[in-house]
Amino acid sequence: MHRFLNTTDTNTTILDRITHMARVNCAVCDKEYYAKPWHLLKGWAKYCSRTCMHQGIKKGKEVKCAICSKTVYRGPRDLERSKSTKYFCSKHCQTLWRNHTYVGELHGNFKDGNAAYRNILTRSGRKRMCQLCHLEDTRVLQVHHIDRDRTNNKTSNLAWLCVNCHFLVHHYDEGRDRGLLIARS
Repeated sequence: MHRFLNTTDTNTTILDRITHMARVNCAVCDKEYYAKPWHLLKGWAKYCSRTCMHQGIKKGKEVKCAICSKTVYRGPRDLERSKSTKYFCSKHCQTLWRNHTYVGELHGNFKDGNAAYRNILTRSGRKRMCQLCHLEDTRVLQVHHIDRDRTNNKTSNLAWLCVNCHFLVHHYDEGRDRGLLIARS
């Protein structure tokens, strides 16, 4: 048995055992440390600490989040699999990017765009308020087509109306003086 591994020998102290260990430089931080000869033979003595070991085995690279620019580590598999070549620090940032990129015709469930008028009016930035009674309760707001053509989804043809005012506009021609209804031809 080797002298530095013999724990029954009372004449050897810890200092004696350390002096028989090899001095090695860390592969990551280049710090000098003592390594057991047995570990050197096995090829284990490469890193001075667990932190350096974890840094040394990383094969990927640091990338910036496409939304918030936070630096994150991505492994080789993640780098290969990215179709958009954009990387994100969290699911939240990924969802923000996806919701701005895949809208309208790029969305997987898009058919013909005829039912998208509510989203069109919301994205236009127009205040969500009834044009007749100025009610701001979003639970009762509906989108009104001024020319009564549901396929004409231009923002100039759309207006926010509450349920009551929407009924009045279509059945009693309320709001014609405010430009909320074009007479049928």
